Amino acid sequence: MERPLLILIVMCCYLYSCKLVLSGQAIESPRYKVVHSESDFELRQYRESSWMSALVRETNSFEKATKDGFHRLYQYIHGANLNNTDITMTAPVLTSIVPSVHGPAEYYVRLYLPAKYERTPPQPSSDLNLHFDKWRSHCIAVRKFTGFAKDDHFHKEFETLVNSLNKHLNGKPAILEYKSSYAIAQYNASYHLSGRLNEVWMDLSGFTSDC
Repeated sequence: MERPLLILIVMCCYLYSCKLVLSGQAIESPRYKVVHSESDFELRQYRESSWMSALVRETNSFEKATKDGFHRLYQYIHGANLNNTDITMTAPVLTSIVPSVHGPAEYYVRLYLPAKYERTPPQPSSDLNLHFDKWRSHCIAVRKFTGFAKDDHFHKEFETLVNSLNKHLNGKPAILEYKSSYAIAQYNASYHLSGRLNEVWMDLSGFTSDC
């Protein structure tokens, strides 16, 4: 590969979240630019994006919710839609956790839709109970962590992110305490045992002047 092309690819990956795999093919991901970076988190400005979403209730397990939701999404991208269309796998698989004071949390397991389907995605089969989500451009705080995202430790990563943000926002910690919903982004298949990448996402739109 010629050096100018390599530099261009690296720059695109840094600015717009291009995920490269060993086969040399790119896995499509939502595009963003980094607007602020610290040693333990970064702020990203995401562009508009489209997602297919599976709501999972009646479980206290993040792992179970993600597995159940992804199973429905997997069927969708492998032809369980009204067009019988196979859709290319994207990254990440995103599980949003919305705590409830009256019972188990609600989980929204989402899969980013490739740009070609961002306006008119294939309609999912009704039995999958999936919903199309269109996200506006927004600011996300992100903390990266490795290994598998497990029930016994992923919340600690969220708490660490909140503590870092409280220091960064300088004066708005009370607001963050009430903003308790967040998401876990997973970028690797379950058979990928080493070098795994996960992220905690927290929507900061309106809470910081960085983006």
